[in-house]
Order: sequence, then C-alpha cells, then structure tokens
Amino acid sequence: MFFATLSQLTLLAAGTAQAKCLDTTYCDTGLPVVNASSSQIQQILQIVFGIIAALAVLFVVIGGFRYVLSGGDPEDTKRAKATIMYALIGLVVAISAETIVSFVLNKA
Repeated sequence: MFFATLSQLTLLAAGTAQAKCLDTTYCDTGLPVVNASSSQIQQILQIVFGIIAALAVLFVVIGGFRYVLSGGDPEDTKRAKATIMYALIGLVVAISAETIVSFVLNKA
C-alpha cells in the first residue's frame, strides 16, 4: 500500500492552473493543479503521521532505556527525561495533526 501511494504522488500534479486574465481569455499561471481526492491526500498524510508517531514511540523507549541505565547520574537522568518529554510532545503533535487534517478533509 505504501509503494502504491508513492506512485500516486507523481500523478497528483498533472497540469498547471489557469486563471481568467483581464479579458475573457485564460492565462497559464504556472502553478500545479492537484488532481487528488481528499481520501488520497488523507491516506498519504496518515502514512506520514504514522511514521512520525512510530518514531516518537521509539524515542520514548530509548529515553526509558537511558533513564534506567543512567545509574543515578543526575546529568544522564536529566537528558533521559528530556528525551522522553520531547518524544511525548512529538507524539501529541503527530496525533493532533492527523486529527485536524482528518477533520478538515471531511468537512471539505
């Protein structure tokens, strides 16, 4: 599914946008036109946010190992706690971003 989605990315921008000029003719703006449905965009973004969330969970685990292996050293403990905190913040941001994108695409 992931590779099929990547191959669809090349098909999303199939032309350039046109806008009405001052008269009744159309001018080429040079901007790409996205020929993707909201479900295709949502699938791509779900994959991206899923990867980000998986990385955040991995960093929580790494921070936990660093905390356990710190041996009571205050500096190592502080770094491990910071790793866990920043990973959890990243996880919250990834989940929030996916929720916001899903909400916006379902309303459009």
